[in-house]
Amino acid sequence: MEPVLPFELKLEGIRPGGLTKALHRQLRAAIIARRLPDRFALPSTRRLADILGVGRNTVIAAYDLLVSEGHALARPGARMVVTGPADAAQRKPLPEGGAQPSRQTDPRIAKVWRQPAERLVHSVPIPARCFRTGVPEDRHFDHDAWRRLTARALRDAARSPFNYGPPAGLPALREAIAGHVAFVRAVVCGPEDLIVTSGAQQAFDLLARLLVTPGRTRVVVEDPGFPATRAAFAAAGALLAPVPVDEQGLRIDCLPNDAKVICVTPSHQSPTGVVMSAARRAELLQRARTLGAVVIEDDYDGEFLFDAHPQDALQTLDCDERVFYVGTFSKSLFPDLRKGFVVAPPWAREALIDVKRSTDSHGDRLTQAALAAFIAEGHLARHIRRMRPIYAQRRQALERGLERHLAQWLQVLPGNAGLHLSARVLKGSSAAAIFQAARDHLPGAVPLSAYAVNERTQGLCIGYGCMEVDPIARAVRAMGRALAGQPGLPP
Repeated sequence: MEPVLPFELKLEGIRPGGLTKALHRQLRAAIIARRLPDRFALPSTRRLADILGVGRNTVIAAYDLLVSEGHALARPGARMVVTGPADAAQRKPLPEGGAQPSRQTDPRIAKVWRQPAERLVHSVPIPARCFRTGVPEDRHFDHDAWRRLTARALRDAARSPFNYGPPAGLPALREAIAGHVAFVRAVVCGPEDLIVTSGAQQAFDLLARLLVTPGRTRVVVEDPGFPATRAAFAAAGALLAPVPVDEQGLRIDCLPNDAKVICVTPSHQSPTGVVMSAARRAELLQRARTLGAVVIEDDYDGEFLFDAHPQDALQTLDCDERVFYVGTFSKSLFPDLRKGFVVAPPWAREALIDVKRSTDSHGDRLTQAALAAFIAEGHLARHIRRMRPIYAQRRQALERGLERHLAQWLQVLPGNAGLHLSARVLKGSSAAAIFQAARDHLPGAVPLSAYAVNERTQGLCIGYGCMEVDPIARAVRAMGRALAGQPGLPP
């Protein structure tokens, strides 16, 4: 059947002599208002005449007027189509003095959003299995168990009244997460200390709303560091203080004296991959105490620490109730789950729940229930035990390949955790060729400069979560051959 128009035409009470003008006027208004989008196929004249109960010549005349005005295009053997402007450049110019301001100058947009947000943009399309950071392996995930628990959650929801869940998260999930982080990371907390969030990004947003007084609160972020953390605090009006990192993590000697919030990724620095030393952790907590600052610990892939004796979480070492511990299941399970959490100090717990309530009154009860069961029945622990040696092997394969085939151009940065590693460019004059070779052979790898504010360390951040050992070895070897074959490339 031919489609009809997506709105009602009103021709009742119009004299026969005015039907063409009325029909043309309503169609033209719909095109200008974009209710009929560009390339929309108008009904045939015979079909529209039958629907409206008017003569076909009336419709033909109205369509001819649209064509003469440039609002429609007649096509031999096919239905007429709408020809709305394809882009802003084809629209009629505004009257003099009425030009639209640009995004950078439009006063209707809050100042913080007038500049485009930071993005880790890949210049070319990348395959699903690539060296992109933060992408976990799906082939070893227990899909059958997840489907069964999701179906159970749906059945349970059908037996209970539809309702809104608590803003802090389902009690069963909070209890399951508390047990999980206590076992995996020795984080000391109870279910009452946890707030379930829509991924770690919402956790940063909530904490920024809770802790930042716009234009006054100084917030330390790592440089280079995770852009999403910076974005959340910048949007809240924080005064950002980018602080460099070294082979032991965040440099405490560079913390500003007016810092009130310190954001760190101590277990696996994002993006360099270094692990904060025990001495540096103690120094950080002492400095936070002196400054009267709080610490936000982003433990985004803390389940995958490959050292025999991994460092304790800052939250575990904290004796002053200064640390907010942020976790996510995007790396340990899968990103589409969109589940994260905050372990909050007792003094901030109720206020943080109020912030959550004001922005997101309740979470997704179905996936929360499924995740709670997935953890409680031991599937998450088994998955982590299964994946930890797999990720460790992939990291070793990538590290060995870089040292064997690319050592004259790249130096692997220290670290032994997570789903990515980073390597520093040894000579800046080689950087352009190295980045081009990485785009060709390590699709998804990102230059370290994409994470930086002031620090401009030349290097690559390379993910290995969804790449198996043999493809990793082949890709790195091919990149080494490509660089070695370039005449004049400085070693």
